[in-house]
This record gives sequence, C-alpha cells and structure tokens, in this order.
Amino acid sequence: MTVPARYETARTEDDFVRNLAAVRDRIAAAARRVDRDVAEVRLLPVSKTVPEDRLRLAVSAGMTRLGENKVQEAARKAENLADLGVEWAVIGHLQTNKAKDVAAFASEFQALDSVRIAEALDRRLQDAGRGLDVFVQVNTSDEQSKYGLAPADVPAFVKELPAFSSLRVKGLMTLAEFTPDADRVRACFRRLRTLRDHLREDAPDGLSFDELSMGMSGDYELAITEGATVVRVGQAIFGSRPTTDAHYWPR
Repeated sequence: MTVPARYETARTEDDFVRNLAAVRDRIAAAARRVDRDVAEVRLLPVSKTVPEDRLRLAVSAGMTRLGENKVQEAARKAENLADLGVEWAVIGHLQTNKAKDVAAFASEFQALDSVRIAEALDRRLQDAGRGLDVFVQVNTSDEQSKYGLAPADVPAFVKELPAFSSLRVKGLMTLAEFTPDADRVRACFRRLRTLRDHLREDAPDGLSFDELSMGMSGDYELAITEGATVVRVGQAIFGSRPTTDAHYWPR
C-alpha cells in the first residue's frame, strides 16, 4: 500500500457521516475512471484499535459490518456491541487455537492461507451449525514479513477447499507492498486479479472467485481501478492510528 495521509480522529456521529461520505465519493470516482459500476465495490470499515464508544457512533452513522485484525479484540467487541446487530469480518492472521472464537461470532474471514486453518474453522463451524464466508489470502508482494500463500501455491490449495463444507469461498485477498511507489502497488493488485481470472477457468464446483479484497486507506482508489470488489478502509474513516500500517505490515 502507499503511505496514507494523516486523518483527523472521528469523535462524533456527524464526523463519521462526513468521513463515510467522503470515502464513498472517492470510491465512486475511482470506479467511474475505469467505467465500473460503483455498486460492484463494497466498503469494509476497519475498526481495529477503535474503542467501543466510538464504534457505537460509527454504527449510528450507517456502518453495518466492521473489520478487525486481532481475534481477541474482535471477539470482545462482538460481545460488548451485540445489541447493535453488527456483522464482523476478521481480516488478520489466525492461529488454529483461535478458530473456535472466529467460528462463534464472525460473518467473514479474509485471511485463509492454510489447510490447518481451514480444517480448524470447518470443525468448529460444524459444531456451531454455522457457515462462514472466506477469502484466500495471497502474498502478491513476495515479502517475507507477510502472511498469505505464494501465488503459485494457490491453485493446489483451493482444490482442497471443497472438503470443508462450512467454508463459503468468495474470492481472494491481498495486502499490497508498503511503498509510495504507485506502480509497485498496482502490480500487486494486478497480480491478484490475474490469479483470480486463472482460477475461474478451473475452479472446483461450489467455489466462487468473484470477489477481490484489496486496497486500504492509502491505496483503495488504485485497487478499485485494478478490479477490487472489497476495500478495507480504516484510518480514512476513523482517523489515524497511533501506530502506522508499517507496524502491522512491515517492509
């Protein structure tokens, strides 16, 4: 991703309404630049590190699904904000011992990158009588610091997924390289789109690869021009975090 600007902290419902409108306007403009229908792009607000009192205001401003990186934080918020009817997407790396938690509350998991995680999630979901939308995470930047499958390993991996009937495969997810070089960021997004197109040609029955989750506050407009159907935007909505994205996705 490119380095995002600094954003003022949203502290009131009006702040959230204004920030959401600004992001949606930019999403629409990016879609128009490449003759895409803006309805093809879903905005996923990412609320990691945002306290629950502010999330209540964000939900009042119109947010119905929120994304979180850390399972423990997401589970706590899901329990404490259960009265709001919010859906939760887990977008960060998952350890197998946390699969039970995700199976209990999440509507979406965007970081599937191993058969072990698929097995653990499916077992817990079967016990709970639930299904879960999942995205396969791909490391399109070839960075050692990032999770996700190498693009070359994805075709074999997805052939394993029909065995896990509780997992509803929706598409692919990636984190672009953390760099101000827009061409290198675009290359990551194009690599994911090309991989998705190849997977569609030989996808196992029952698996969908319609969705591409890519793009964050610093690069979601680039991602949309390269085919993103889900953009994960946090700081542009909630305000800059004390720790930068480089802390979560180091060089």
